[in-house]
Amino acid sequence: MNSSVNMSSMGIDPDAYRQESLENWGHVAAGWEERREWMMGNTAPVNSRLVERLDPQPGQTILEVGAGTGDLGLEVAERLAHGGRVISTDFAPEMVAVARRQSKARNLTNVEHRVLDAEAMDLADDAVDGVVCRWAYMLMADPATALKETRRILRPGGRLAFAVWRAAEHNPWQAVPGMTLVQRGHTPPPVPGAPGIFALGEPGRIRELVTGAGFAEPELEELAFEYRYADSDDLWGALLQLSRVGRTLDVLPADEREATRAEVMQKMAPYGNEDGSYTAPAATWIALAR
Repeated sequence: MNSSVNMSSMGIDPDAYRQESLENWGHVAAGWEERREWMMGNTAPVNSRLVERLDPQPGQTILEVGAGTGDLGLEVAERLAHGGRVISTDFAPEMVAVARRQSKARNLTNVEHRVLDAEAMDLADDAVDGVVCRWAYMLMADPATALKETRRILRPGGRLAFAVWRAAEHNPWQAVPGMTLVQRGHTPPPVPGAPGIFALGEPGRIRELVTGAGFAEPELEELAFEYRYADSDDLWGALLQLSRVGRTLDVLPADEREATRAEVMQKMAPYGNEDGSYTAPAATWIALAR
């Protein structure tokens, strides 16, 4: 049974989910571009490890899936210099436009930018030498199909290096605000097995999907890092600009928005520092599949 059927059995329309997801990423693209330097400063260890695991070589063609602002793929492109190329893709045109602007700003000439659906790639079989993906598979309506598509377009011997978030208890930076919204009745509770930020948080699920797509047993490692916020306004701003939280709160009365913010900040207090900044733990899986 594929994950589209599973989603339907949960009462979730996979096509409606895809459309909502597409609209959301289009909505937050400007925020991701505005906070790109902050995001890259926090997540640099993840990008570096993914590039190490991918190990791109001169002359290769590398595909980035779910590129967002594109910085991971651009790091690969800089490593390849003029001896290879990167196809930077995302299913949201607004995100592709952001990545294209970043590529131009860095004077990279070996990057091609495309709007591409990872669940139905407009690429030939055996088209690329490697694939890299940071925090996208767990958000897809049908990650099983996306991984099968990845296997299809990857040449024999090619590598897939990807990151997915560990479970919620390892990621309070997102879990605390998310559960606050659930508890206040502003978002529904997570449905087990449904797409979401922590949907691939368990190693067994990753292995099941990767081997089911035709890869060998993946190599998994944990990478822990931190999100750093200058103050409470910075923390709250990140939530509003980078996730669905902003759209969720937009429709609420002003007093409820303020009450929600106050509760989130109270629950994030354990991660506050004496100077008013916040340091929130984060942890991701780094996976290598061949």
